[in-house]
Amino acid sequence: MSAVKKHAIRLAALALAVFPVLGACGKAETKSVSPEDASGFVSLAEAVPDVILEIRYYSTYNFVGDRIAGYEEPCALLTCEAAEALKGAAADAMEQGYRLKVYDAYRPQTAVDNFVEWAEDTDDTRMKAYFYPELDKSVLFEQGYIAAKSGHSRGSTLDLTLFDMAAGKELDMGGTFDYFGELSHPDYVGDLTAEQIENRNILRDIMVTNGFNPLAEEWWHFTLADEPYPDTYFTFPVSSESVTTDK
Repeated sequence: MSAVKKHAIRLAALALAVFPVLGACGKAETKSVSPEDASGFVSLAEAVPDVILEIRYYSTYNFVGDRIAGYEEPCALLTCEAAEALKGAAADAMEQGYRLKVYDAYRPQTAVDNFVEWAEDTDDTRMKAYFYPELDKSVLFEQGYIAAKSGHSRGSTLDLTLFDMAAGKELDMGGTFDYFGELSHPDYVGDLTAEQIENRNILRDIMVTNGFNPLAEEWWHFTLADEPYPDTYFTFPVSSESVTTDK
């Protein structure tokens, strides 16, 4: 059997597995809801159990250096539609010997406000050596690294990388998550090795094939092309309780 035919059969099987769940989620379409309404969201740990979670904004290992407001648990939430698309990406990654490792998904507006407050305090440079060594903190707004709104708050964007199951570690992408600089651009070549460039392309191909759009400035950042809430910036916290149906 040809590789193409095998891939087609696998996709067909995946579609049969996904469609019943999509019926419960509803068709991906533009919706208007309250920013406090988490009913259209799911926990990635339950919806896509193969993913690895390392929620950086629940920890202190991030560009701020503190746990970020709104992250009450080290979990990842996404809209139902984005989670369903991510199932396909996870299956494709597994087929190639990888697992998806998620750093961030839905990000409440309170967290974005926390970023803005931090950026305005130009004296706080605790994490500069790790995340923005080439930049003065005063330029983070004008260069677009910090903004008052984030696509993450709409619930269909996530930050992730690939974990090599055979090697037992993340693929070498030639740069770290949340690094502020040209090095993070997906098409950056510079002094990257051929392997690092290929690793970025593998991640990009997996995500794009499964309905996500990349971001020109961050190799780790992807947004569902048909996001259901393109105009809503949600405010509920990142916690399992937010998506518990019997609360």
